[in-house]
Amino acid sequence: MTGKSNKWLRFRLATILGFSLILFIALISRAFQLQIMSGQALKAMADRQHTRKLALHTERGTIIDRNGQELAATILVDSVYADPSKIGDIKGISEKLSSTLYVRENTVMDKLKKSRNFCWIARQISPKQAKLIDGLNLEGVHLIREPKRFYPHKELASHLIGFSGFDSSGLEGLELKYDSFLKNVPDKALWRRDARGTRLYGKDFRGGVKATGTSNLILTIDSKIQYIVETELLKAVKRADAKGGTVIVMDPRTGEVLAMANMPRFNPNAFSRYPQDSFRNRAVTDVFDPGSIFKPVLAAAVLEEGIAEETDVIDCENGSYRVGDITINEALLQKFEDLTLREVLKYSSNIGSAKLAARLGKDKYYDYIKRFGFGAKTGIDLPGEVRGILRHSDHWTDVDLATIAFGQGISVTAIQLLTAISAIANHGVLMKPHVVKGMIDKNGTVISEFKPAVVRRVVSPVTAERVRSIMAEVVEDGTGRRARMDDVAVAGKTGTSQKFDFSEGRYSSEKIVASFVGFLPAQNPRMSIFVMLDEPKAQKWGGEAAAPVFKSISEQILRCFSRDIELREVVADRGARGMEIVRVSAGEGILPETELDGSVIPDVRGMSVREVLRVSRDMGIDVKISGTGWAVSQKPKPGFPRGEYQAMHVVFEKGSVRGQ
Repeated sequence: MTGKSNKWLRFRLATILGFSLILFIALISRAFQLQIMSGQALKAMADRQHTRKLALHTERGTIIDRNGQELAATILVDSVYADPSKIGDIKGISEKLSSTLYVRENTVMDKLKKSRNFCWIARQISPKQAKLIDGLNLEGVHLIREPKRFYPHKELASHLIGFSGFDSSGLEGLELKYDSFLKNVPDKALWRRDARGTRLYGKDFRGGVKATGTSNLILTIDSKIQYIVETELLKAVKRADAKGGTVIVMDPRTGEVLAMANMPRFNPNAFSRYPQDSFRNRAVTDVFDPGSIFKPVLAAAVLEEGIAEETDVIDCENGSYRVGDITINEALLQKFEDLTLREVLKYSSNIGSAKLAARLGKDKYYDYIKRFGFGAKTGIDLPGEVRGILRHSDHWTDVDLATIAFGQGISVTAIQLLTAISAIANHGVLMKPHVVKGMIDKNGTVISEFKPAVVRRVVSPVTAERVRSIMAEVVEDGTGRRARMDDVAVAGKTGTSQKFDFSEGRYSSEKIVASFVGFLPAQNPRMSIFVMLDEPKAQKWGGEAAAPVFKSISEQILRCFSRDIELREVVADRGARGMEIVRVSAGEGILPETELDGSVIPDVRGMSVREVLRVSRDMGIDVKISGTGWAVSQKPKPGFPRGEYQAMHVVFEKGSVRGQ
C-alpha cells in the first residue's frame, strides 16, 4: 500500500507540476502577446476609454499691409465650458452664469440639462468676464483659452479682408481665399475619466496654442490710403444720400490695388450683428451698366483701327438721333451739332459715340471690348468675382451697338472697369490686378512673392497716349471739371448710367449710378482711381457726385505721401507755395517710359512745370514758361518738325473748380 501511495503521490505531483508548467507557459505567452504583440493597440484602446479630446483651433497667420501694419491678427481669449455631472444646483449655477455672461438663464439651463459630461457655455468671452467666472469658483465650470481673430482697425478694409469664424476657418474675403495658408492644424486638449466614467479636469486645463506652420499675408493695400478712401467715400454717400458706393485705387503699371472700399461697411470683429448681404465685396461681385465711363474704350478702338482721327467732325444731329426703333438723346437734353472726336468724349456725346461705334462695326468693337478684359474675370485674388454681362456681337442689333457705345446694354464690375482704364494709363498694356504682394512664415522668411503680371497689350502706346490726352481735356474743360487739381494734371471720364428696373422691364429714370474714373499725372500716370455712387438722390450726375470725390482722395493721398522719402517721386512744381516733392505709393514699373520722337515737337499739354523742363532738356529744346500749375497750351503745336523750331512757349494755369 505504501508503494502504491508513493507512486500515486508522485503521479499527482508530476501532474500538478506539469499542469502548473503548462499554465505558466500559457500565462507567459499571453502576457507576451498582450504586452509585446498587442501592447500598442491595447494602449490606444485604453486611451480611448479613459481619455477624451477637445479640438482647439490654433492661431491663424497675420494679414499685414504693404508697410507692415497689422490688419488681421490673433489673440488668446477665454471660453467657458461645464461638466454637468459635477453640478448639483443647475438652476443656481445657471443664474450666476447668466448674469455674468449676459446670456439667457434658460439657455444655460438647457445646455446643462441636455449634456452628460461636457458642454460649451460661452465662447471667446471678454477678459473682465473671464476674471469674474474664475472668481466665482463654480463646481463643474471651467475656463479654457482659445485663439480669436482680431481686426485692430475695425471696419477698415472689411470687405477686402473678410473674417473667420469660431472654428478658425475663413468665411469671407482674403480670410476665405487664403484659408489654407492662414489656417493651422487644430490642436487638442485632453482630459481623463475614472473607472466610473467620471471626467477628471485639472486647473491647468486652459489650452492656449500657437501657430507653427501658418503663413502671413503681405498685401498691396496701403492702410493710410485705405483710410483716406473710406473716409471720403462715407462722406460722399451721405452727402449724395446714396444707397452705397465703391472706390478702388490702383497702380496702373503693376496692377497692385492700393485701396478698395465699399459702402455700407461692417465691423468684422462683430460680423454676426450684420446681415449677410453686408459682407459682399461689391467691387468684384456686383455688376452695373458703366455709362459714359465706357467711352474711352470706344475711342481707343476707333483710334487704333484708324477709323477716325481726333480732329474728324461728327454730326451729332442737334441732340436727337434715331437708331432702329429708339431715339438717342444727349444727357441733360443737350444739343450738339458738329463735334470732333475729342469733343465727343470731352462733352460726353451719346450720339457722337453711337456714330463712331457704327463706323467701327459690331465685330471689331466686340473684339476690343474683350481685349480690354470685359466679359471675363480679371483673375484678382479675391473670392466671388463675376464675369459681368457681355453678349456676343452675333446677337447684337443696331440698337445694341449704339447703346453699348455709351455704356448701356453691357454690365461690368468695378475692378474690370478700373483695370481696363488703367491699361490706357499704362501705355496700352493690360495688367492683372492683385491684392496680395507675398507670403512669409513666422520667422519672416519669404515663402512666395507675387510679381506684376502682364495680361496682353490692348492698344499701341501711341493710341494710349492720344486717349490719355483726350481724357485730360475732359477734366480740363469738359464734364469732369470738378476733378481738376491745382498742380497735377488729371485725366478722367465721368459716367451717369440708368439702372435696369426688372419689375418694369426697362431702364429706370430714378435709379442711376454716378461714376468717375481717372488717373494722374495725366501724361505719366502713377495712380488710377475709380469712384462710383449707387443710386444717389441729391447729386445724380457723375461730374457733380463722383468727380469731386476723386479730387479729394487724390489731394489727400498726395499730401499724405509728400514727405515720404521711400516713395517714388511723380509730381513736382507747387507754384507760388514753393517747390515741394509729392510722392505716391507705388512699385517700380515693369514697362519703360514711352520714348520721345526727337524729330517732332512733343505734346506737353497736361504736364507739370518740372515734367516739361525734363522733356525739353532731354530733347535739347529751349522752353519759355508762362504761369504756374500745369500746361494748357503750347507753341508750336505738337507734331511740327523739329528742324523748323528749336524753342517752344508753354502756358501753365492753376486748376479751378467750376460748375458742370
